[in-house]
Amino acid sequence: MRTKERGFLRSLARDVRGNTLAMMAMFLIPLSGLVGSAVDMSRLYVVKARLQQACDAGALAGRKFMVDPGPTLDSNAVAQAQAFFGNNFKKDVPANGTLGFMNTSAVTFTPTRTSDNQVAGTASASVPMTITKMFGTNAITLNVSCQARFDVADTDIMFVLDTTGSMACLPSDDDATCNSYAGSAAKVAYTRPSGSGVPGYAGTIGVGTTEKSGSRIAALRAAVLNFYDTFAANADPSTKVRYGFVTYTSSVNVGQAILDKSASYLVGGSGSETRTYQSRQVYADYVISTTTTNTNNGRTSGNCNRSVRTPATAKTYNSSNGQATRDYDSWNSGTGRCESKTQVLGPQWEYKPVAIDVNPLVSGNTIVDPTKVRGQTTQWLGCVETPVDNPGATSFSINSLPSELNPDLFPTGAQRWWPHMQDFTYTRTSTPDYTNLDDTRYRPNYGVDSNPSPVTSGYPNTYMRDLGRISCGKPAKRLGVMTRAEISAYVNAADFVPMGGTYHDTGMIWGTRLIAPNGPWGADTAAWPNRLTPNRVIIFLTDGDMAPTNTNYSMYGVEAYDQRVSNAGNSSSATLVSLHNARFLAMCSAAKARNIDVWTVSIDTAANAQLTACATTSAQALASADGTGLSTAFASIAKRLAMLRLTR
Repeated sequence: MRTKERGFLRSLARDVRGNTLAMMAMFLIPLSGLVGSAVDMSRLYVVKARLQQACDAGALAGRKFMVDPGPTLDSNAVAQAQAFFGNNFKKDVPANGTLGFMNTSAVTFTPTRTSDNQVAGTASASVPMTITKMFGTNAITLNVSCQARFDVADTDIMFVLDTTGSMACLPSDDDATCNSYAGSAAKVAYTRPSGSGVPGYAGTIGVGTTEKSGSRIAALRAAVLNFYDTFAANADPSTKVRYGFVTYTSSVNVGQAILDKSASYLVGGSGSETRTYQSRQVYADYVISTTTTNTNNGRTSGNCNRSVRTPATAKTYNSSNGQATRDYDSWNSGTGRCESKTQVLGPQWEYKPVAIDVNPLVSGNTIVDPTKVRGQTTQWLGCVETPVDNPGATSFSINSLPSELNPDLFPTGAQRWWPHMQDFTYTRTSTPDYTNLDDTRYRPNYGVDSNPSPVTSGYPNTYMRDLGRISCGKPAKRLGVMTRAEISAYVNAADFVPMGGTYHDTGMIWGTRLIAPNGPWGADTAAWPNRLTPNRVIIFLTDGDMAPTNTNYSMYGVEAYDQRVSNAGNSSSATLVSLHNARFLAMCSAAKARNIDVWTVSIDTAANAQLTACATTSAQALASADGTGLSTAFASIAKRLAMLRLTR
């Protein structure tokens, strides 16, 4: 038996059938522990990631709604932070046995205000174990922290606004209808308000084109205020915003902005200096009438030579009527008598370039107008003329802009600006002689020496004025904090009126100058203390295409004679448009190169090619042919600009 037993045991020892099952049973427990650990670790990872996201969302929401300047987070910010946390991580409710996200419990989130006015937070959640619970592993509490910075995008906004005569038309008027109306509509006098501009501006008489009811400029006023309201409603309460305005026609009124920085930027700002204007001087007397007062004064032929002029000084006239008299003797050979005669004299003008000392004007003084004879006085209204480095230039390098286009220019010497003086400026004749810059054509009266009405007072030529060939509009407003009431006062002021011709480049040149960070006005757009660099934005609005002419008196003088843009008299309209568009687009590029965000808005069915190219992106070239659409366009820009930068 023993031998048989030993044989059975040996046989059993050699038999390996069924060993796998035994081994699996032996390894099942440690394998279960490994798998359970992986599952529970994955659950912990998912819960912690979601907990971190919820903490971040809550902190950001708390910062978004934080308004109370106190040392602790205000109740509304806390409530919003908790709500956003709860939306991203479901909390447990012990009272009714509801568990949180992935069966978590004891979920907490605590937002707090930091010393630098941001929002921090801590969150925790207890995560129950599943498989590893069988091995005695208890629930694990996860803790995360978060600090979300809500870096508000402070914003500087420069409105560059077309206030030319066509802005008196309806938004829906086509070009032909509007051009006809702007040229023929009655002109309305207004008193220029105080509180802005150079000393010669306030209290003088200006003229604007009669606005149609529901005009484009009325829609513009509403759109600017709608922009302000929309931006204020969408921006963070702590956003710092500055506004500036440049209204433009063929000229721009920036004189006070220049004087605010340095009178030395102007010719005549540091002493006596002259600039040449396309003007006129008295050449000689002309005889208006001759009257015989005595047919026999008793003088002999030898002493019949009396001649007395009143006033005695040649080429001067009585201020009351702009005339002089000459009492003289004339021998009548037919009667053999000496007759007494009286001539009424008037000025005979020579139209030509005239050098005039501009220092008194830059200094804010009132001077006797040298182009008139009745003692009329004049002051500088604030618009400027500019030199041009390279007349006739058709293209420009952004890296080497001429002085007149350089937003960073601190002008000296020949680069300086000088007063734009509409009282001094005249075209020579109805058809200028482009070949003779010293055109001496004489006229006894150019339509300005009769007694002026309130509308025509102060203007050299009502014909040029009424066609918009001469204008000097509302003074520019430098960047600064403005309330809604202040913006409303600006766009609804008596001098915010339509008048003048359309030169987009003049507006863009000065709009860019006044917001450029490295130019003379760079301090206006500097970062607020302890804050990030502001977003810089130009909003450019126009209702028409570029429309320069040879005979406009613009920021570039009178092109027919000064030839600063074309370098050639009698340039075609198409040539002038092309040259001015090149300057306009160069300024748009200069603005964008300085990280200035450019938006263009046109009162038309679509933005033209130049306005589309000017905008930072084609999507930022907006258009509307009705007043409501204009407000909508401005509101859409405001919403975009009010978006705040978020960082973690």
